[in-house]
Amino acid sequence: MTKSYPDITRRISAGIKTLRHEIPETTSGFSALARAATEDGALDRKTKELIAMAIAVTTRCDGCIGFHAEALVRLGATRAEFEETLGMCLYMGGGPALMYAADAILAFDQFSELHDGKA
Repeated sequence: MTKSYPDITRRISAGIKTLRHEIPETTSGFSALARAATEDGALDRKTKELIAMAIAVTTRCDGCIGFHAEALVRLGATRAEFEETLGMCLYMGGGPALMYAADAILAFDQFSELHDGKA
């Protein structure tokens, strides 16, 4: 059975919505951290998202792969940039990273199809 990363991110987003209601101070703190970490600085947002993808693959987090693949598609990352990032994952993470890199490219392709022609 093929994973559907759009489905994975929708399911997790629903859970996050519940958490935002149940523990608003904690989740707003996390959101503030995410905004601060991803805003353009010495590194642009796309570069930071590529780094996040590498961490998602090497820590084997399906939800993270989904959310960061979608962000990279929206930011205009090319498949070549994405593939080179996955190559670094393989170099640093070995066989387990290869398994999740295969899933990550699937996520990128799924979100590319969803957002084809949309900004």
